[in-house]
Amino acid sequence: MMRLPKFRYYAPSAVAEAASILHGEGPRAMVVAGGTDLYPNMKRRHQTPAALVGLRRIETLRGVTGSAARGLSIGPATTLTEIEESPLIRRHYPGLYQAIHSISTPILRNMGTIGGNVCLDTRCNYYDQNYEWRRAINFCMKCDGDVCWVAPGSDVCLAVSSSDTAPMLCAYGARLRLASKKGERTLEAKDFYNRDGIRYLTKRPDEILTGITLAPGAARFRSAYRKLRRREAFDFPVLGVAACLRLERDVVTDARLWLGAVSMAPVEAKAAQAALLGRPLTDATIEEAARLAYPLAKPVDNTDFALRWRKEMALHFVREALREIRRS
Repeated sequence: MMRLPKFRYYAPSAVAEAASILHGEGPRAMVVAGGTDLYPNMKRRHQTPAALVGLRRIETLRGVTGSAARGLSIGPATTLTEIEESPLIRRHYPGLYQAIHSISTPILRNMGTIGGNVCLDTRCNYYDQNYEWRRAINFCMKCDGDVCWVAPGSDVCLAVSSSDTAPMLCAYGARLRLASKKGERTLEAKDFYNRDGIRYLTKRPDEILTGITLAPGAARFRSAYRKLRRREAFDFPVLGVAACLRLERDVVTDARLWLGAVSMAPVEAKAAQAALLGRPLTDATIEEAARLAYPLAKPVDNTDFALRWRKEMALHFVREALREIRRS
């Protein structure tokens, strides 16, 4: 049986209190909300924080507020189930609903939070093992070792971003608010991620994700999310396709297309976006966009399925997402 290491647990009731504790405890402290990813990682000794700062008692970090006309605000400690069951999300942000509905199982969505998924640890077959297994290979670059076993010559960890909400929030142009004892700052979702499996977030260790906002214009997008995984329930993505399009008289006036789980961070398909702009969403246009997005999927051998097949699926899943938007 894998057991949690010893740690101190704090349960602040305000963001300022949580930030003060996090600052005082130093770099060996971490925040936790639902804990559906962090606690298993701690059992495998991926992370061994000396202290955890719990966010579940901070009411200001929970809830879905606003409207399609005024913009949407989502508290990062809001459970995935609460967001999934929101009529506002289902009606006006279908791509986000699909992404959240695809995460894990209903039981884990009852506990897991959107903030946890936004900040989800990167994954790799050489990393997602228990301590004894990893010790047998002398660990890896991401934790306790110095070699990336996926590509031993690499000086960057290639662990994959496996968040379902990350590419979708990037496509919507979401903004993330961060708070620390030093103050607050806001950045776009696309700037929250690094192409580095170890330093995969631009968030500092002393910062807390305190808000996720979607501008009023986000509700005018038609959106869709498609996810590839072995089992239709539970599994992490090995490919995610997030698409947001704005159409006027059947002509695409704005296009956002992001791929998830194909790199250390979500990947923007800029050429595919450009191919969609100013054109009707015909089969030919969709096919061209899918073929331009396809080369961006460069999977490495650290998750599920054969590499060549996973790459091929990018073509099909981009096509599917865009066709669904055309039908909506």
